[in-house]
Amino acid sequence: MLPGGLSVLGVFIITDTDAKDTLTTLRQLVFAVENLISLEHLWIPADDDVTDCVTLHINPKTRKTICRTFDVKDPKSMAKPADWKYQSGVCSSWSMVSCCLNVDMLVPLPTRAGPENMDTSLNEGLKMWAHHIQSGACLIDGKKLPEDTELTGGQKRNVRQTYTAQLLVTPDDLRLPDVVQQCGGSVSVRGVIHSRAYIHSNKPKARLAEKLLKRDVVSTVATRVQMLLEELLVSEQESKGSRKDKQQTEQFCLPRRIFCPVKVSGPVCVCDYQFSDEGQSEVTERLKEMLDIDTTEEDLDTRQEAPSETTKEDVAAEPTVETVEALEPKRNNYFGVAMATAAALLATAASMLYLNDV
Repeated sequence: MLPGGLSVLGVFIITDTDAKDTLTTLRQLVFAVENLISLEHLWIPADDDVTDCVTLHINPKTRKTICRTFDVKDPKSMAKPADWKYQSGVCSSWSMVSCCLNVDMLVPLPTRAGPENMDTSLNEGLKMWAHHIQSGACLIDGKKLPEDTELTGGQKRNVRQTYTAQLLVTPDDLRLPDVVQQCGGSVSVRGVIHSRAYIHSNKPKARLAEKLLKRDVVSTVATRVQMLLEELLVSEQESKGSRKDKQQTEQFCLPRRIFCPVKVSGPVCVCDYQFSDEGQSEVTERLKEMLDIDTTEEDLDTRQEAPSETTKEDVAAEPTVETVEALEPKRNNYFGVAMATAAALLATAASMLYLNDV
């Protein structure tokens, strides 16, 4: 639900218990949250990634706040004191970079595609695809900029800027090695996605914009595939026993990405994913439940990705292969998933973030 550039900074606790007594609990909680989030990352951490996470203790009686940070990459990290200050309009000048990317990914699945085997195969396939995205070239406003180039060079400071990017990945990079392997089917993801990243830096550089945008591309594709596979697993369990023996190809629509401003007139948006059988009211309910954002259906930005539609295709199924196809929403094309076997299981986690006074 967080586009590129937005992440969970830490955890907080509201209690009148002495701050020293809650330090151990907060430490355990902040490390647990970081480990949970890291499991979903399909990229290798960069050297310049911020690894300090925040813990905030709020006393409701005295209204006193105590802020500390932990280096979550160091299991033996000790608490460091930090200042906690309230500010308004901090994101009004954040730059935004966005792009539309054509996705074409094929992941073979094992012959015995149980939930565990399928989970492993899909994660390996997504990691390989993510590596190709990370190694691709990024053009910002049609130019390949040096990494240390400031995006705001020659422009007014503290004024929000928007940039359009292109991610270029050569077909040779996406091709799998010429090997022969026995498999029970495949997952094919095709189509165009909308991606965006927010750059909260006084002097945003091309390197940071490229890194955040690529991570958002990887994250949004992986999230949608996981969501669909979980839905298919639930459907498989509900229809167990009534399934036909005939191997066949089926099509399903992946959820489309919908954006919602944190504030009605604010520049920063969070996102949610809407399946074809869901209404926008369900999106607003999830935003309220997960991010504590009060919004209306009119506030939702549904323009970036149009709802997908299934297409009729005559696909000859192999005697020992069962395939499930799904279509992904995008601007002018269709985004599909072809999956061998009707059941799939991927682990997902929900993160909560409360944003105030942005």
